[in-house]
Amino acid sequence: MSNVLILKNIDHEGPGTIEDYLLNKKIPYTIVNLKTQLCPDSADYDTLVIMGGPMSVHDAKIYPYLTDEIDIINEFIKDDKRILGICLGAQLIARALSTDVYKGKGKEIGWYNLEVTDDGKKDEKFSTLINPDKKTLTVFHWHGETFDIPKGAVRLASTELFPNQGFKYGEKVYAFQFHIEVTPEIINTWMKDEPIDHNELHEETNRLFPPYIIRANNFYSRFFV
Repeated sequence: MSNVLILKNIDHEGPGTIEDYLLNKKIPYTIVNLKTQLCPDSADYDTLVIMGGPMSVHDAKIYPYLTDEIDIINEFIKDDKRILGICLGAQLIARALSTDVYKGKGKEIGWYNLEVTDDGKKDEKFSTLINPDKKTLTVFHWHGETFDIPKGAVRLASTELFPNQGFKYGEKVYAFQFHIEVTPEIINTWMKDEPIDHNELHEETNRLFPPYIIRANNFYSRFFV
């Protein structure tokens, strides 16, 4: 059975539905808030999950623990262990693989469809997230930076504004620019002070989340094994 290490970069960006799944399946896990806690020894874990945050991978002078995260990512890659990076977590994986991370052409905030690549459609884990049309997947976004696809990795999905929405490196490393982990409660917390139509967002979340969580759990059931 997995023993999962979950790294948080900021208090309010936690594992959400990932933690719900681990609890339901009785999979052991440890959540470490890097603002107040040190990275533990990677040898005690076989799976690493890195959450998001508003900072950039280039902000290590302000947030020194970002360097620690890159180090532990490299340790997990060297030891052929599972890694899942979400948003900033994906950017840290890209950085660990010597790939550029930089500002995108704009921001994506809200629910958007991704176009799935042929590699994404073929991937037995990632393909579980795809919509019934077998071409797209609907996910929640909140990001303004992006990354190049690392050497040796494959692109899984894209949007017009952010062509590199996710990649797979080897057989065990997945990096998602989008937020697979969100719950309606997390979305409401994040967006409460944003100048948007909150009624529209609430209706959209109520409509899109129920079918999405089924697909997210299908992904978790294949990733955490």
